Amino acid sequence: MTEITANVNWLAVGVGTILSFIVGALWFSPKVFGTRWLEGVGMKSEANASVPMAAMVVQFIGTFLLAWVVGVTAVREALFTIILVAITIMALVIANGLFIAMSEQKNQPTQPPFQKMINAFSLLLIMEQP
Repeated sequence: MTEITANVNWLAVGVGTILSFIVGALWFSPKVFGTRWLEGVGMKSEANASVPMAAMVVQFIGTFLLAWVVGVTAVREALFTIILVAITIMALVIANGLFIAMSEQKNQPTQPPFQKMINAFSLLLIMEQP
């Protein structure tokens, strides 16, 4: 256990987690891309919509774990490893979204391919929620 906790800069892990959450909140705010994102996934903004707390908690935990992994790889001088892992995961998630978009093509033939990918990726995120 000490190999993943020793010499990790916990301040950097905490700051990275919090900054990531702040950037995400700004990114999905109505003043930046929030309204366009809602339109893209076919949802409408509701004034009394509740915040999906379970999803937010899991996202915060996942962000913390990712920051911790980056911290461990930085200590072990293996930062390239985490970059490679992140790129790999991103490529697999995008590929999965593209496969789903292709399978939905029969149901929505007029939708542009990029929009299908966004919808498919959003569908993946929605399906993970209880």
